[in-house]
This record gives sequence, structure tokens and C-alpha cells, in this order.
Amino acid sequence: MPLGERGGDKTESRYCGVETEFNDDMPHVLAFNLSSAGFDFVIAPLMDPAYRPSLVQKDIFGSAVLPFAGSDLVLSPSQWSSHVVGKISPWLDLDSEDEILRLDSETTLKQEISWASHLSLQACLLPAPKGTTCANYARCVNQILQGLSNMQLWLRIPVVKPDDDSMDANTDTLVDTWEMWNSFRLQCEHHSQLSVALDILNTLPSENSLARWFGESVRAAIINTDSFLTNARGYPCLSKRHQKLITGFFNHSIQIIISGNSVHPKTKVVADVSHNHSGADSQRHPLRPYLDYVGYLYQKMDPLPEQERFELGYRDFLQAPLQPLMDNLEAQTYETFEKDAMKYIQYQRAVSKALLDRVPDEEASVKVTVLMVVGAGRGPLVRASLQAAEETGRKLKVYAVEKNPNAVVTLHALVKLEGWEDIVNIVSSDMRCWNAPEEADILVSELLGSFGDNELSPECLDGAERFLKQDGISIPSSYTSFLQPVTASKLYNDVKAHKDLAHFETAYVVKIHNAARLAPSQPVFTFTHPKPDKESNQRYKKLHFVMPNDTGSAMVHGFAGYFDATLYKDVHLGIEPSTATPNMFSWFAIFFPLRSPICVGPGSTLEVNFWRCCGPKKVWYEWCVTSPSSSPIHNSNGRSYWVGL
Repeated sequence: MPLGERGGDKTESRYCGVETEFNDDMPHVLAFNLSSAGFDFVIAPLMDPAYRPSLVQKDIFGSAVLPFAGSDLVLSPSQWSSHVVGKISPWLDLDSEDEILRLDSETTLKQEISWASHLSLQACLLPAPKGTTCANYARCVNQILQGLSNMQLWLRIPVVKPDDDSMDANTDTLVDTWEMWNSFRLQCEHHSQLSVALDILNTLPSENSLARWFGESVRAAIINTDSFLTNARGYPCLSKRHQKLITGFFNHSIQIIISGNSVHPKTKVVADVSHNHSGADSQRHPLRPYLDYVGYLYQKMDPLPEQERFELGYRDFLQAPLQPLMDNLEAQTYETFEKDAMKYIQYQRAVSKALLDRVPDEEASVKVTVLMVVGAGRGPLVRASLQAAEETGRKLKVYAVEKNPNAVVTLHALVKLEGWEDIVNIVSSDMRCWNAPEEADILVSELLGSFGDNELSPECLDGAERFLKQDGISIPSSYTSFLQPVTASKLYNDVKAHKDLAHFETAYVVKIHNAARLAPSQPVFTFTHPKPDKESNQRYKKLHFVMPNDTGSAMVHGFAGYFDATLYKDVHLGIEPSTATPNMFSWFAIFFPLRSPICVGPGSTLEVNFWRCCGPKKVWYEWCVTSPSSSPIHNSNGRSYWVGL
């Protein structure tokens, strides 16, 4: 049964599993751990731990019955697939110098995965690599992955503090287990069916070191009972840092698995009958208090806010950016953006401040301000501007300029419905071609993209600013793009799945969720309006990101892009994480992928080059890394932003 109810959450993190010992009575394993205890699935060994292929006595036909945990018939297909994750034998050592052990390990791994596939299990838990090198283990897993259809393989990786006294027995050197994972998945060619199951120990590394795992393909977190503390009543609980980590797992759809034996005095008491779902066992499951505590942590989380519920379906989903200059937007797209109340509140505030600065109180009843909304869409900025005029007691004459003939139809209907005929003039034209009958005091536009300039606001306003008065006001008055290196394994694998270069040279709009942000974002390009004389829209910037010393090594899969805009004076709008406008959903981040991920070490500097290129008919970006290692120059010219009239 789920850990509890949390408004808006339908992810797999609601379900908790338990790691069990080998038992050839699988119906009893499920009855005891699921029906009696309330766990949702088991991590169960598939093979008798005493089995070694080299010791098997074969019959006269040269074959032997493998000691699996019962026939496939002892559970229904749905029980196998929904409630059992296969645990591959932990004694396997595929990189052992002992040839017999190595060959036995290779054979057993293939046999157990084959059996799990036969049972239609959704996943198998692979044991952690035994040493610092695991080339043969990775090679064998990679071979297996090539033949798997749907089953996931979870590689068990302990989360170890880099400054622990833990030493590798063979090399006497500190082991960063992320390096172990990174080496393994590289040798498996970033296969999308290979994921991580983190072993959470009683000591934790730094916040930055833990954060990098949220950008990896982590499917489960295994918490040993030894990691729990004891509260005043003798029941298990977790430290504040462990609690925060578990909450992070819940928010990233990572399932919790309880492992180990009961080590708390209150966990062996007789259960209340209400806890015994089957009625078959009056003794409470010894790990039930641990499950109850994990459920308590889940249930005390706040419900998902309405905005996050709206965004759930967009998390880590790659989308091509809109090109409203080239394409006419559909009604559904307009409607989605128009629901973003916070954005228009900010625009209304900016227009109000501009009107108060433009028209002194003594002239408010006689002076008419000419305001032009360029790219008016279906009229939300027109409405915001008129509400600002009413709020400030200023008079307006509005020109609503829109190139989409379908949106113009809606504009006419809106003006008639609201009775704005004497105030609003509708112009069906591209703002760059229109010859305005008079100059504007205020120019209002909504042309910003996720990266600020990526929907060609500079190029559009170049054409519109010619009818702005010399002392006129542009809203927005400036905007800056930002870039940030990220670990984003899912996004990288999704781009890679297309198996072509073009998709690695495409910028994507995406609600980035399962990612680790490796360093603070840095500004890239700033555009101001009205535009200074002779300022070019073509830009180049070199950026230097310094990795924190306590992060450990990490993989850069690409860059998250954001913007921050000054609408007018102190009125801001943006999605850059440190200054993001709250409760706004019109823009997600933009993602610039790298063809080959770049590994960065703690304290190292990542040098990035970024270009905004302009041609007669289009605009595109180019980007590359030059340190600590070099990447090819990524050229999005094939997926450029169309400017031509």
C-alpha cells in the first residue's frame, strides 16, 4: 500500500520496498512482507546463495536444475512484475583475479538475468562493483543490456563520504563511489536501461556531493536499519540531514527500500491487529516501524502546489522552442500563456510606474499617453495596460499591433466586448513593416523566450523602436540571458536516443527536474531597449564556472539557460533560479546539450564559449567547452530561429 496521500503526487516514490533474504517459498515472502507488513514490493534473491556453477554436479545428460527461488508458477505474472525486484547474487566478482570465481560470476549473472527476464520482472538489483576497476563487470552488463527489452538494471552504489576513513582494501586509496558509477555507465555507453540504487549509510557526504546524484538516473535509495537513530521512546528515526535527503528522493520519484535487521528495541513488540492485513500472523513484522517512519516523512510533506501539478507532465520533457516570428501560435498556446496571472501583474506594475513617471498628476486629466503593444496576441497586455491606466488615473491611446491574422480576429471581438473602441486601435501587421501614424510614448512587448533573446526580441524591437519617441520608454527595458552547467542524465539520454548529430545541436525548452546544478549561473548576453546606437545583435561570451571543492567529480551533460528581465525600473520578470519570479509558468528553462559529457573535478574550472550568430535570414547559437577538456563546437544553424520577412 502507498506510504500515504500527498495532494498531486502520483509518482513511484509513494511505494516502499524491503530487501529480503533468500527463500524458496516466494508466496510466503510476498505474504509476510506485503500483506502482513504493508511494503509494496520486495528485493528478493533469485538464486540460492550457495550456488556456484563450477561446483554443480551434472546428470548423465550433462545438465542440472538451477536452484532458483521457486518456479515461475508459484506467483502470477502480475505478482512477479509488480511486486518483485530480482536481487542478483552479491558474491559475484566479475573482475576477480581468481579465474574460477570470475567465470562463475559471469555465468551466474547471465543465468539470473535470463531467469528474471523470463519472469517479466521490471528490474533487477546488481551488486556493487568489488573494487576500483570494474571493466569486465561493465562489459558483461553491457552485453546483457543489448539483449534486454524492457527490464531495468539497478547498479547498487554506496554513498560514501569522500573524507571518510573508508579505504579500498586493495589500493589503500579513498574511493569516490560516484567515480565508480561514472566509469561503469561510460563503459555501458550511457544505456538508458541502466540506473542506480543508492546505498544510504549512517554518515553522509556534503550537500553538494549528494546533490549531484539528483542529476543521475537514480531509481531507488536503500536505507539500512543501521542508519536509523533511536528516539526517546525507543523507535527508529533519522537525522535531520537524512530526513532532508529522503524528502529530496520523494520529490525526484526515487523509491525507498528498507534493508537489514531490526536493531531498535521497540520493533519486536506484538502488533495491533489493524496492522495485520492477512490475519495470518499476530507477530508484527520487525521492520514495520521503519516503514511507518518513512511513511511519516512522506505524509508530512506539503501537497504539491497548483503550479507544480500543472508542470508535472512537462518535467524533463524536451520541447522545441516556439518561433512566433515564423509561426502563428494556436489558440490553445495563447490560452495557456494567458493563464499566467503573475506575468501580467508584473507588466501592469511596470506600465503603472511608467505612466506615473511620464505624466505628472497635474496633467493626468488632459494628457493622453500613446502606448503601443507590439505582438499583442489576443490582448492580455492590452488589458494589463488599460488596468494600469485606470489604477493611476492616466489617459491612454493604445495601438495593438499583431501579425497573426487569427489572433487579430480575437482582438476585435475583445475590444467590442469590453467597449474599448474609442481607446484601442487594432493593427494587423508585422511590427517591423508597419508605418505608425504617430510616435509612441511607451512601447510594450511580450517577445521574451526562455533564454531572453531566443525568440528574437532584439530583431523584432529593432524594427519597432523606430516609432518610439526619443525619450520614450520600452517595457521591457532590458533582459539578460544566463547559463549554468548541469548534470542531467535523463535529458542527455533522451537526446542521444535520436542517434543523430542534429539533436545534439538543438536547444530545447524543458522543465528541468532531475538535474544537479553544478555551479551558480552566470550572465551571458544583455540587450537594452531603446537600443544603443551601433550595438550589434551578434554576440560572443567566454564563461568560467568554478566547481565547489566539496562536490566531488561530476558529469556535465549540458547547460541550463535562463533569463532575467527588467520591465521598468525595479519591476523584474524572469526564471533565473536566484531571482526567479514566483508562481509563474510561462517559461521553462532552455537546455543546450553536449555531444559528449565533460567530467569536472572538485575545484576545477569549466571554460565555456557561447556565440549568438546572426545572418540575413536567421539567428542561431553556437557553444563549446575548452577546459578541462575540449568539446566540438555545437552549431544550431540547422535548427535556427527564422527572421526573414
